[in-house]
Amino acid sequence: MADSVTPRAREVDAMREHGRGEPEIDWMAIEREPEFQELVRTRRAFVIPATIFFLAWYMGFIVLTAVASDFMGQRVYQGLTVGYVLALTQFVMVLVLGILYLRKSEQVFDPLAERAIARYADAHPDQAAGRRAGTGAADEPVGADRETVR
Repeated sequence: MADSVTPRAREVDAMREHGRGEPEIDWMAIEREPEFQELVRTRRAFVIPATIFFLAWYMGFIVLTAVASDFMGQRVYQGLTVGYVLALTQFVMVLVLGILYLRKSEQVFDPLAERAIARYADAHPDQAAGRRAGTGAADEPVGADRETVR
């Protein structure tokens, strides 16, 4: 049985008991907000080129493996071949792209998302009660609106 331990969870439980359910969120209105559109545009400007770069690098590796097996089999150091080195760079690329995305998210995407949420909350206070800036309640930290199951 779920035990509601956060104020947001208790608020939702109280609304359900009185037959009101959660406030309806107008997702179409959020999508039309300039702050949300800026968030989507900015995120796409990072994600699409990063994805294209990664796929091009990966497909280049596959093509080289298929058509240049002599080159890929050349030894770089003892038993280490060019093919192994290029294969290992795939892991390095995932790590680097992940770190870059996390930094960009923290510095750019998250503040844009908070502005979009704040604008929606200001324009629709009845629908955004207790949801401002991604929190379960106005005085709780982000992510504190989760229920605890015991």
